[in-house]
Amino acid sequence: MNICLNEWLGTTNATEGVLFLQIATIRPHNNAGFLSSSPAIPQSFNQQSYGVQTWDSHNGSSSIDVGNNKNNTPHRATDLFIAVSLCAEENKRKIIDLASEAMNELKKVAMEEPPLWSIDLDKDIEMLNNIEYMKEIANAKTAIAEILRLIKVKDYTPLPSSPRSNKASNDVLSEAPSQDDDLLHTEGTRETGHVGVKPTKLVELLMDSKQWSQVFSKIVSRAKVLRVLASTGILQQNYEGTVQVMGAEFYGPTPQIPTREIYFARYCKRFCQSMWGVVDVSLETLFQFPSAKRIEKRPSGCLITEMPDGGSKVIWVEHVQVDDGFVHKIFEPIVNSGFAFSAKRWFSILAQHCALMAPCTPIVDGEPGIRSILNLSERMMGSFVSEINAYATNEWKELPVPKANGDSTLMMTKTNKDDPGMPTATTVVFASSALLPATPKQVFDFLSSENSRSEWDILSQGHYHQEIARITTSQYPGNHLSIFQVNSTPDNIEAMYLQRCYTDSAASYVVFAPLDITTVSSVLSGENSDFVRILPCGFVILPDVSKMRGGIASGSLLTLALHIVDDVTAAGQRIAPDSIDLMYRIITDAVSKIKDAMA
Repeated sequence: MNICLNEWLGTTNATEGVLFLQIATIRPHNNAGFLSSSPAIPQSFNQQSYGVQTWDSHNGSSSIDVGNNKNNTPHRATDLFIAVSLCAEENKRKIIDLASEAMNELKKVAMEEPPLWSIDLDKDIEMLNNIEYMKEIANAKTAIAEILRLIKVKDYTPLPSSPRSNKASNDVLSEAPSQDDDLLHTEGTRETGHVGVKPTKLVELLMDSKQWSQVFSKIVSRAKVLRVLASTGILQQNYEGTVQVMGAEFYGPTPQIPTREIYFARYCKRFCQSMWGVVDVSLETLFQFPSAKRIEKRPSGCLITEMPDGGSKVIWVEHVQVDDGFVHKIFEPIVNSGFAFSAKRWFSILAQHCALMAPCTPIVDGEPGIRSILNLSERMMGSFVSEINAYATNEWKELPVPKANGDSTLMMTKTNKDDPGMPTATTVVFASSALLPATPKQVFDFLSSENSRSEWDILSQGHYHQEIARITTSQYPGNHLSIFQVNSTPDNIEAMYLQRCYTDSAASYVVFAPLDITTVSSVLSGENSDFVRILPCGFVILPDVSKMRGGIASGSLLTLALHIVDDVTAAGQRIAPDSIDLMYRIITDAVSKIKDAMA
């Protein structure tokens, strides 16, 4: 039931994370439109009938699947193909050999100095020199093939074509070179930094697929382990020598960037007492996948070295070949430059997570209400990032309305039947992206402030906004959780919003969802928030790399997503044209007002 308060008494202490609430009088209020929801928790991937060992990410057992697979069946034909192929001993040996060679290459590439690596001063990102890679790292066959390709297309830009395995050249599973390889381009980046976590903890995070997919949920949309080929004791967190075959789907935080589906081997090696390595390498050199995805992961991963202070030095390398021909034009610079999926972005997320692993203040640990509201905000953020991307189950469509040239507004409908955290109805997500003439920080500060909401939100105009609670969620400035109160008059509360703000060196998020007062008070009293209906909306802010100088972008890429329940659609009918037109005008009007505010 949705209710309003005649009286709301609250005091907050944002510094210590303390929040006290007292509810005096409540009365019914018709704000059904503010009820919210979250997507269903996916079921575990199950291929045991095919002889495949998997690791369930949601029930704590030793296998994983993360994504939208509710039928315990293979996600794609490729999953089954790999599953059956892994049963052959010859294929296991080839994969283990491939992983070992990849680890050697990763160590060499990660430790190498210029000219193999150079810093792009404008983007403040370390880039791989592809010509030097061909000369120093790649095998002779790959280098010759690249030279022939360059001659053929009369293009001497270093865009290496896919390397092929010498050992697999006569195998029926090997993939013959394709004339479409000319469409692939290389993205190679490196990031070096320090985190305050021991190497063994980082190794466990990377080798435990459940932790890995959860920590990097802003990049990983779905992941699964098909089989562990070699291990010295994975259940005892001893990952030295472990080789596991995985499938994963990576996404950009917008439906305008196609997802990247990869099948790869992940291998962990301890070089010495103080250094570990974890490497991923694509299996396309060994298997001809029944998949249209055009991406291959060259040896990528990280070297982790223990430091005297108990923390770790991390050298992260991302190196892929990919066809990005279907990226929307406004996102082409950030994707083609390698920034969207760069090592910088992966390390930024890792650093944020490691900062959160530091001991919390006693007041947060000791307050069930604070912990419950944090859990709810994490579920809200997870729901938002899972729905804003372009993976297979998110069927985005162009809106059937007249649009301006270059408009990027899309629509997606989703039906929920099983998740008690969502309404049993069909919901509709509208997403639109735009270029803004302001730095990502300026856009983030504007959108995260309660003082500016009425400038872009048509439903908030003429209302009073007040932030009644704030909890700092990270050592990074700007990362916090807020509860907002929206009043139509000083004494009449129309709605409340839960808002989570996240920012790092590569991307920023402002995610919010409306909640009724009874729900807020029950969660803050410590009740379980797992079944609270929450329907997230929000923003993703990326730098416009075409306007970066000295690592600072003077422009931003903004994606806005609004999530609603439509009564007509919930009844099993098509969404009404009037509803589409209304939501299109609301979302484009919001983007237009944000542009004007940033001008």
